[in-house]
Amino acid sequence: MLELEKQYVDQMIAHALEDNPNECCGFITARRGKATKLYRMTNTAASPYRYDMDPKKVYEVLQEARQNRWDPDPLVIYHSHTHSPAYPSATDVRIATWDGVSTWPDTYYVLISLMDHDNPVVRAYRITDGQVTEEELRAG
Repeated sequence: MLELEKQYVDQMIAHALEDNPNECCGFITARRGKATKLYRMTNTAASPYRYDMDPKKVYEVLQEARQNRWDPDPLVIYHSHTHSPAYPSATDVRIATWDGVSTWPDTYYVLISLMDHDNPVVRAYRITDGQVTEEELRAG
């Protein structure tokens, strides 16, 4: 189960709406499993169908986490789906793995669907070696 303060869910939804019609993307870092900071990343693909992050910016986020003695892997990698459900696509699964093995097996993948702009849907998943499992998301 992923527990996040409501502010983080609200920030992800705001990011998704602001970047629409393109997908948004970003990270949430943590310390001992508790969220510490949300990082809005630029979708360098500038696409409504996929996202891509600048590797240099990803490195900077991970370095900041290490310098602050936060957890070494992101708690959350999030992105939006502008016209489809909040469920990882085949492309999303491919991005989360390297030769079929999870890049960050303990990271949650959070998707924000904007199919209904007035009521975005936010769901969390684990992607483990190419297998997608939905996880409960509690925002409080």
